[in-house]
Order: sequence, then structure tokens, then C-alpha cells
Amino acid sequence: MPDRVYFEPDALKYELGERLRGEFAARGIPIFMTTSHNRVTKIPGDTRREAFFAAKRTLVIGVRRSKDFQTSKPSADYALPLVTGCPGHCQYCYLNTSLGNKPYVRIYVNVNEILARADRYIEKNAPKETVFDGSCTSDPVVVEPWSGALRTCIEHFAQTRYGRFRFVTKYDAVDGLLDADHRGRTEIRFSINSEYVIKNFEKAVASLERRLNAARKVAEAGYPLGFLIGPIMEYEGWQAGYTKMLNDLAERLSGISPTSLTFELVTHRFTPKAKRIINEVYPQNRLPMDEQNRQWKWGQFGYGKYLYPKDTFEELRDFFYRRIPAFFPQAHILYMV
Repeated sequence: MPDRVYFEPDALKYELGERLRGEFAARGIPIFMTTSHNRVTKIPGDTRREAFFAAKRTLVIGVRRSKDFQTSKPSADYALPLVTGCPGHCQYCYLNTSLGNKPYVRIYVNVNEILARADRYIEKNAPKETVFDGSCTSDPVVVEPWSGALRTCIEHFAQTRYGRFRFVTKYDAVDGLLDADHRGRTEIRFSINSEYVIKNFEKAVASLERRLNAARKVAEAGYPLGFLIGPIMEYEGWQAGYTKMLNDLAERLSGISPTSLTFELVTHRFTPKAKRIINEVYPQNRLPMDEQNRQWKWGQFGYGKYLYPKDTFEELRDFFYRRIPAFFPQAHILYMV
């Protein structure tokens, strides 16, 4: 539930934009107009930290104007731009780099136009399947009650022959998607982690128990199911912590067989920009961000990041590539980075 909502004028030309303005007004939530999301003002806060937290409670309703989609390797072929930003407070989040001074949440009301563009990518790549990820710049589940974008996309891709859709979430508000006509062409994934990581670095998101309960519902509804374990961290007792996480997941999925089960493994990394922002807005954080213990690598979007050194990465990789098949023989590990 946002504290304030901004509308771009063109958003009100769409049925969804006009409906949302009426719903927010009925709830008494302050509404402002802005010519562009880059000109959002009146977000309170005398310090960077105060403004950051207030922005996380700010919603911007606009129109997605860029026609081209960004590539999204290794999770998908392209990022499907439905939402930008997230109200959660995961201290390590990569959006601290990409969003920087604009951590507010943006909903795009022209979903049908976005999907029409996706169809052109599908047509161009056919007969090869084209996979779209709807969560590259956001956690879209948290605003689904407002946007309805995920359900629209799920039912759209169900009608395609060569298109597939997937997204990942740390929230459990999936009930509105369970009866959607998905036809197995959408994979719903859950981002999970050990109790240590969740307790220390993830705030304003669903607990692991709630995520696992939601995952069971998704599997029972016939969706392909996936889990993104990340960021994987090395800490004292990490082997026991991640073993317990996998055991809890196995117990929660006991008795059901998902139509498909995948795992994606992402180790902890950070950029210099993210470290600076994280230390400003979460000054008491205990994230492992000592550059002397990392190795530098340039990323696909033109900026570098600090990764675990090769020997640490190999130790983590060996652990998960042995333990996941032991708990889930039918699962596919898609990649580890």
C-alpha cells in the first residue's frame, strides 16, 4: 500500500490508469501529477536514508515508452518491462545499482502494447522459442493486485506457440494467479535463501515459510516451478544453513510432483556504486563487502562488480551441485553465476 502515488498524464489515457486513480483516491492516498518519472518531487526526507525509505513507499503510474527490450541472460532471452522498482528492503539488492536515486516503484499501464512488442520478438525468432522474464527490474508480484499485469501476461503467453514467460518473487501473494489459464507456458519462481541471510539482510518481504507455502500452491496449480537461490553467501556455518533450507523445501513439496522444477544459483556480488548506496541507507548492515576478499569482473551492462574468488566459487558450486540432486533428483540446475 503506497503512501503517495504519482501519475504521468498519458497514463490516464489508458483504462488501467484511470481505474487506479479512482481506487487510490477512494482510499485517501495522496495523488500527484508529474510530467515524467524523472521529475517526481515532494518525496519527504531530510537525509539520503529518509528519502530512500520514503521513495520505497512511492508508486509512479506511467507508460513504458522504450520499444526495445533488454537482453536478460542467463535467466531469459529478454526482460519483459512490466514494473520497475520494489518496496522490499533486501540490503544486497542489485537494484541499488541500477535504480540508484530513484528506488520508487513504477507500474506501466500499457501492458497490451508491451505484449504486442513481445509478439514481434517471438515472430522474429520462430521457430525457436523466445523466453521473457518479467522480474528483471522489479518484484512484480507485490503490485499485482494493482496492475494485474502478471495474469494478463500469463494468459497471453498461454496462447503463443513459441513464447514463454517466467518471473521470480520473494512474496507470496499468488492466489490471484492460481486459476489463470497458463497452459504450462509460464514458470513461477521463488527467490529463497538460508535463515541467516533472510534474517540479516531481507526486510519487508515474505518469510521463507510463506514463500514455500506459495510455491506449493503454484505447483498444485500445474505451473512449472523454479527456485532462485541467491545471493548465495559464504559465512560461518553456511553449509548447514543451506542444507536446512533445501530440507525445508523438500518437506514442503513432499507428495507433489511439479510439471517442471528448476534451480538457478547466484552468488553474492556487489558494485562500487551499490556498496556506497547500501552503506548510506543501511549504515548498520553486515554485508560481506570487503574488496580485498573479492575479484573484479566487468558485467554485461557496462559496469564492473566484485565477485567471490574462483576457489570460493568452486566450493559453493560443488556443494549445491551435489546437494540439490540429492534432495530433488528430478530437478534441473540451469546455471550458477
